[in-house]
Amino acid sequence: MNIAVIPARGGSTRIPRKNIKHFCGKPMLAWSIEAAQKSRCFDLIVVSTDDEEIAAVARDYGATVPFMRPTALADNYTGTTAVIRHTVQWMLDSDYKLKNICCIYATAPFIQPTDLQKSLDQLNRGNSAFVFSTTSFPFPVQRAIIKTENGGCYPMFPEHIGKRSQDLEEAFHDAGQFYWAEKPPG
Repeated sequence: MNIAVIPARGGSTRIPRKNIKHFCGKPMLAWSIEAAQKSRCFDLIVVSTDDEEIAAVARDYGATVPFMRPTALADNYTGTTAVIRHTVQWMLDSDYKLKNICCIYATAPFIQPTDLQKSLDQLNRGNSAFVFSTTSFPFPVQRAIIKTENGGCYPMFPEHIGKRSQDLEEAFHDAGQFYWAEKPPG
C-alpha cells in the first residue's frame, strides 16, 4: 500500500493557522490533498495533526485522520521525520501493509500530480532509497556572499566570485514539497 502522510500541526508560530489559511479560494491543506488524490499514487492519504479544526478540513477534502497526533510531537521543535515515523508505526501497528510512504507538506499549493507520479516511478525503479522534489537556485550559489557583523561582506566561494554566472554549474535545493521513501524492512 502506498500512503501519503501530510503533517499539519495546529500551532504554527510564524504564520498562525497556516495549514488552513485560504489560498486562491481554499484552505492551504486542500491543495496538497487534492494533488495527492489526482496523482492516483496513493491507497490512503493520511493527515497527521494535533488540531480538531485541521482534522475537519482534512476530512472535508477526502483525507483520513485516523488518530490525533500526540502533544509531544506537536511542538515547535519536533521535526518532520519524527512525525512521519510515528504515523508509519501507527499504520504498521494497525496492520496496514505499507510499501511506499510519501510525506507531502500541507503548505505546498503548487505541487503537481504529475510530479508525484514521476517521482514514484523513479523510486520504483530501485535506484534510489528516497526521492524528493528540487528546484534550481535563481542565481549561481557559487557567487554567494556572507555578511559580517560590521556591515561588510566576503565571498563564500572566493575562487568563483570573478567568474561569469553562465560559466558556473547549476545548483539545486530541496523544494520542500514532498519526500518519497520505501518502507524500511522489518
